[in-house]
Amino acid sequence: MKLSIVIPAYNEAESLPELLQWIETVMQQHGYSYEVIFIDDGSRDNSWEVIESLSQKNAQVRAIKFQRNYGKSPALNEGFKLAQGEYVVTMDADLQDSPEEIPELIQVLEEGKFDLVSGWKKVRHDNKLTKNLPSKLYNSVTGKMSGIKLHDMNCGLKIYKKQVIKSIEVFGEMHRYIPVLAKAAGFDRIGEKPVQHQKRKYGTSKFGMERFVNGFLDLSTIIFITRYGRKPMHLFGLWGSIIFLIGFLITAYLIVSKFIWDTSITSRVPFYLALTAMVLGTQFFLAGFIGELINRRSPDRNHYLIEETI
Repeated sequence: MKLSIVIPAYNEAESLPELLQWIETVMQQHGYSYEVIFIDDGSRDNSWEVIESLSQKNAQVRAIKFQRNYGKSPALNEGFKLAQGEYVVTMDADLQDSPEEIPELIQVLEEGKFDLVSGWKKVRHDNKLTKNLPSKLYNSVTGKMSGIKLHDMNCGLKIYKKQVIKSIEVFGEMHRYIPVLAKAAGFDRIGEKPVQHQKRKYGTSKFGMERFVNGFLDLSTIIFITRYGRKPMHLFGLWGSIIFLIGFLITAYLIVSKFIWDTSITSRVPFYLALTAMVLGTQFFLAGFIGELINRRSPDRNHYLIEETI
């Protein structure tokens, strides 16, 4: 199969028939063998009934229905498990991502330079204050922290080689950072292509202002996990040693000054700074040890991604 199109949907009953028809038209024009995987993320409208109806009319439709609303990341993760295509496209169900971009995304991927190509909505039809400006800030911070330079990290329209999505696990709200997850799995050839952004035709956005705080926390989590998930002592032990050493040097200075100038140790501010530093350093060091013990008992501690075997 050439292509799997994974589409999470939450209360998008009005958009789904039009979206599928749009996809069918593009696929037929280019002669692609394909499947469309809808994930109903606990919709409260009749989205699932619409998907059932569409599946009866189109044998290429596959679908999952969540018992409740879990979020976009779990929806994508389950869709990735089902995907069978050589290439996997993700797009939103709200008609703001155009299926007509898919052939050009495939073309870019087939040039062989990239494992993943992310869409870039150069011209956005969103509120500038609540969407566009925060998005630019988010992409700038994410790029500096992750080392991945994309203008639109969170664009829903992306295309992947199959082995990329089979090598990562998307959880929490990590859908914003799939390129970061892919890079951590060894797929660092990440490209970008400008794509058209459509105005929302039905309904309203499902994401509130809390996404900005959650986004920063998720980025911090994913960078920690990808860099130190298997070696927590390298982080906690390093900083614990540095902080403890600072406290120890201050203490040594106070002791020497006691003998030279006969000054009180406990009545001086540096004494309490040194005491705090040594306690914090010890705690950091112990946190590293505990992390190593937990990691040692993890069932997948020796699970590594193997690209090829002869």
